[in-house]
Amino acid sequence: MISKTITAFAFAALAGASTYGLAADFSFDRPGTGFGTGITPVGQLAWEQGLPSASYQESTDANGQKTKQVTLNGDMLLRTGLAKDLELQLGWQGPSWSKTKTGGRNVEEDGLGDVSIGLKKAIDLDDDQLSMAILAEAVIATGNEGFSNEDDIYSLSSAVSYAYSDLLNTSITMRYEVQDGNWAVSAIPTLGYQISGKLSGYSEFIFRKAESEEKEYALGTGLIYAVNDRMQLDAGIGVDLNGKDKGYQSGLGVSYLF
Repeated sequence: MISKTITAFAFAALAGASTYGLAADFSFDRPGTGFGTGITPVGQLAWEQGLPSASYQESTDANGQKTKQVTLNGDMLLRTGLAKDLELQLGWQGPSWSKTKTGGRNVEEDGLGDVSIGLKKAIDLDDDQLSMAILAEAVIATGNEGFSNEDDIYSLSSAVSYAYSDLLNTSITMRYEVQDGNWAVSAIPTLGYQISGKLSGYSEFIFRKAESEEKEYALGTGLIYAVNDRMQLDAGIGVDLNGKDKGYQSGLGVSYLF
């Protein structure tokens, strides 16, 4: 499910849209489903926190019985610079809570999500408008049952961002992942735009194809407010476009550079 992927990698983000009000060579990786090309400066720590992230899933089985599920989780990402063009990322899907309703019966559960570790490297393209980064990441299935991906996920992703002007930029993230021997590919083109002053926005399209599964599509959009050069607030929503089943995501977040 795209929604599960979004939750698992809710740490990842828009390339370039979050640079308003920040240093030119750094951008937060919240919000969104792709990731930015900026690298955290050496000796500094970026903390990106969901407040929380939420998802809603509604499905109907072959017998016509409907299931509705609401999930909340406080996802978190820590980033620190190892070199001018290299950073270490440590993520956690955080504490989670879900409520499932099936046939008039409600079940509530809570638990802890998976952890992740990644290395992101910036690629010098010798172009003031074009930037690129690659991210190698492992999501380790350490979470509780019902809040874990069950098997480890290993991925290699690339992000390319092009700044048309101070007001408009585009980016695309390509992600290749393997889980329990099964491969999947995702493509996330994104448009970032400044609205006014410290307020900017983004819109994205998400495509995912996993081995032996149907193609999945989703749309997402959100707002980013740069409080100052070190702090930003964000809000985003998304919707799955997969047949008769319904899926929605939303989230609030705060990011700070120490």
